[in-house]
Amino acid sequence: MVSLINLIILWIHIFSAILFVGGSFFIWLIIVPASKEIFKDEKERTLALGKIAKRFGKLVYINLITLILTGLYSLTWYLPSFDLLNPSARVLLIKVTLVFLMIILIYIHNIYFGKRITKLAKENKMKELWNLRRMSRKIAYSNLILMALITFLAVFL
Repeated sequence: MVSLINLIILWIHIFSAILFVGGSFFIWLIIVPASKEIFKDEKERTLALGKIAKRFGKLVYINLITLILTGLYSLTWYLPSFDLLNPSARVLLIKVTLVFLMIILIYIHNIYFGKRITKLAKENKMKELWNLRRMSRKIAYSNLILMALITFLAVFL
């Protein structure tokens, strides 16, 4: 029987995942494309997106910490019967591996690309900005794919 504390932890984990994954998809599939129509000046657009990303980044960090802590707590449910011959254990191992990869890519993207893109916009270095954005988008879309895969795998647990 699942205890009340386990259900509360699970709810917090799922709600944090909804905010994190839903927010990420909303920014990359709605905000970024719409910003091209809203802002005619690329510098102004980049600075606005930088402010949105910075604010969302605070939420991301809180959600990542929450997801890691609640995920580790939930992991203890599986540890007593963790056996790699069990399909659920293999799904869990794949999910945890993808989560670590996603976290690494998130930090690379936020720390390296976010600050540099904003700096290049302020300096009006548009050619460098476009090149960096191209690489940034690849990492961002890779993260979205990882989020979708992790969410898909979570359904099996």
